[in-house]
Order: sequence, then structure tokens, then C-alpha cells
Amino acid sequence: MTLPEPFGIIPTGTPLLTTPTSAPSATQFLYTLPIHPFSHLCIFLQPSVTLPPNTAAAVYLQSPSPPPNGGPPFTFTFLGAIGAGKESAVFKLSPSFSSSTTTTGALTLGISIESVESVTAQLATLEAAKTTNNGERALVVRGQAAGGLSTEVLAQRIIKDAFNFLASFSGNLANGVEVVPLKAFQNWWMKFEGRIKSDPGFLERQEGD
Repeated sequence: MTLPEPFGIIPTGTPLLTTPTSAPSATQFLYTLPIHPFSHLCIFLQPSVTLPPNTAAAVYLQSPSPPPNGGPPFTFTFLGAIGAGKESAVFKLSPSFSSSTTTTGALTLGISIESVESVTAQLATLEAAKTTNNGERALVVRGQAAGGLSTEVLAQRIIKDAFNFLASFSGNLANGVEVVPLKAFQNWWMKFEGRIKSDPGFLERQEGD
């Protein structure tokens, strides 16, 4: 049985990959990446492919070995997404992923077609984690130590900020389903990042949930 080829994958320095290794369902695709050192992944929708309304393609990567910090083995890590308004993306891999391709074998890439709401929430959580772990974007009050907010609380406040911004971009399809383009999320993040730089402590001053 011929598997569908909705996506193109290019690990840096390797040929284009379009055929999934397997497809657990009609909306899930797994790709075994070649054993070759690479630090970036380019992923794009094939020109003839259109995702179902109100969905996006979430991108995950699974390491062939348990994480060094003792976390759950062989879990998929969310990298980001592509979809309407953002049909391609380049993902930079963390050193743990890029080095594993030469020490323990191939990586498994998973692409899952999910609701825009689910993908947007994961993107917000991902950006929250990046923000809290990046010294240049640390959410602290100027001249003070960090406020001690957990990543979960920060993620909830960032998601709330994203929801309030994206609500103005939603549109209704014929069946009444609300749709928000991924491009709108990019616009929100640029605005949000600018606000963090100009006022690093604004999330910490928000009232409790």
C-alpha cells in the first residue's frame, strides 16, 4: 500500500525525504531520519496539499535513547508547527538531538495533523519555556531577582495573552467553526516579544488566575 506524501523533510546535508516510514493513522506520519549529523530540519507542505480547515501540522522529534536528565525514555518532543499561512519552517535542533544521530542511531520525526487550538497552546507553552530558559528574555522585574513564578503559571499567562490577541483574527467557516491563521500567531509573538523587551515584568504583575 502506497503511503501518502503530504510533507517534505530536509535534514541539513541530506536529500529530500517525502515518503513516511509509517502512518499510524490518517492524520499521523512517522519518518525515520537518516543517520547523519545535522543541526536543522526544514519541513514543508507539498504544493498540492491543503490541510483540513481549522487544523495545523504539529512537528515532533523522538530521540532513539533516553534523555540524559532521567526523564521518560523515547518520548516525542514538540518542535513547532506548519499550516495555513506558514507552509514551511526550519527547526534548529538542540545539541542532545543533533548529537544522537551520530552516537545512538537515527531519529524519528512525527508529524500530526491537529486542531489549531491544540497546536497554538503547544506553541505558547514552547515559547514560554524558551523565554524562561533564555537569560536575554528572562521575565524578571528590572533590578530585582526573578519573581519565582513557575513555568506552568507563566505558560498559562502567555496562553491567555495569546488568546486575547488571536480572538480578533478568528473567522467562521460555513459550518460555524472558528479558524485562526498561524500567521496571526506569528504576529502575536512578535508583539509579545517586543513587550517583554520593553517591560520584562508585565506578566509577573498580572493578577492570579
